[in-house]
Amino acid sequence: MAALVIAEHDNASLKASTLNTIAAAIECGGEVHVLIAGHNCGAAAQAAAQIAGVAKVLVADGAQFGDGLAENIAEQVLAMASAYSHILAPATAYGKNIAPRVAARLDVGQISEIIKVDSPDTFERPIYAGNAISTVQSLDAIKVITVRTTGFDAAPAGGSATVENLTAVADSGKSVFVSRELAKSDRPELTAAKVIVSGGRGMGSGENFKILEPLADRLGAAMGASRAAVDAGYVPNDWQVGQTGKIVAPQLYIAVGISGAIQHLAGMKDSKTIVAINKDPEAPIFSVADYGLVGDLFDVVPQLVTELG
Repeated sequence: MAALVIAEHDNASLKASTLNTIAAAIECGGEVHVLIAGHNCGAAAQAAAQIAGVAKVLVADGAQFGDGLAENIAEQVLAMASAYSHILAPATAYGKNIAPRVAARLDVGQISEIIKVDSPDTFERPIYAGNAISTVQSLDAIKVITVRTTGFDAAPAGGSATVENLTAVADSGKSVFVSRELAKSDRPELTAAKVIVSGGRGMGSGENFKILEPLADRLGAAMGASRAAVDAGYVPNDWQVGQTGKIVAPQLYIAVGISGAIQHLAGMKDSKTIVAINKDPEAPIFSVADYGLVGDLFDVVPQLVTELG
């Protein structure tokens, strides 16, 4: 029995989501192998080899993998699938694009967004926006799994896995990479940030989000938002935290002017410490907050910045 992790990377380094997925794979039992499918991706492969618990790194290097096209990577995984009892990918946009293709072709049921491994065939996953936990047992010979990264601590460094080059599968010809537009920011990436400052509809406008910037600067934080703030056009879509946005679990999450709709709570309630600032003492966000401050955010946030120096 062995597990294959489909690594998310940029050809030079691993994404943090891969480390959490490796941790889940280790709990499944057996050897853990990591697939690096990319182009000129030797650096990412070496990084994977240094992760504790990884027995082997398998490298499929080809131009057809350079831009992460799901159709091509899925074909590479399918060419190897028979050797594995578990195939795992992070429950990110990257992993969610690949895993269903693999599961469908293998004619098995995908197990989505697991947060715990009870045994090699039994897993736990949130349902109903995280209000209930479902225990799922799979009898499929090959289990295709996506991993909610906030459910597992990142696998640490300290490994010395062997690196093996594979024969890369040919380009499937089903899709062509056209272009990519990346949001540029000097702040940490939202899903990897240790501190996040988020604003909600209570901010009132996109212009008012600037009030949060000094606080984020003091804390070295990423900035996020509720779905209501995104839908209102205050901030870009990639700021959205929640069930239909990004799932985060930083060390510190500061929710400003966010009421705490179920959709938002599902995306951040696993944060280690939650601070809520809202003028409504009955706001649902206070039910999950470790610290709550009832007050007008336009007065409270500048005072907080001053106190932080």
